[in-house]
Amino acid sequence: MQEYLILVDENDAEIGQMEKMEAHEKGLLHRAFSVVIYNSKGEMLLQQRAAGKYHSPMLWTNACCGHPRPGEETVNAATRRLKEENGFTCELKESFVFQYKAAFENGLTENEIDHVFTGHYDGEIPFNPHEANDVRWVAFNDVIAEVEENPDGFTVWFKILLQEMTV
Repeated sequence: MQEYLILVDENDAEIGQMEKMEAHEKGLLHRAFSVVIYNSKGEMLLQQRAAGKYHSPMLWTNACCGHPRPGEETVNAATRRLKEENGFTCELKESFVFQYKAAFENGLTENEIDHVFTGHYDGEIPFNPHEANDVRWVAFNDVIAEVEENPDGFTVWFKILLQEMTV
């Protein structure tokens, strides 16, 4: 099944749609989201991306990320992917938006306007092994320290997201 992305302009206004891999091959600007989940201890849920991911495999990142489908509200897409990747849902609120562009060794380019949603959850994480290799809860300051110590162990967007969160 082909998946389509929402192409956007610099103001996040929808200008079209394109098949996901084609958009990444051409490096076109598109809408995306990242989900950050905290537990009642204030720890952040980290996900290690599955080995089979088309880019950034086995790197640690936020709880989940993805792209809304044409006609899908971004918060609904974030809720859908949270369930698909981690096996749970919770109320999500949009916190901020940032834009980034990153080229990967496999020739694909992420060029995204990334909507960041946050939520709280304290239950089990029955993650999907096709999406994640592992998950763990980490105190925010420890996440910052880990990224400083081993930046290559984390996704490019997660490092940018963390910078935005600490400003």
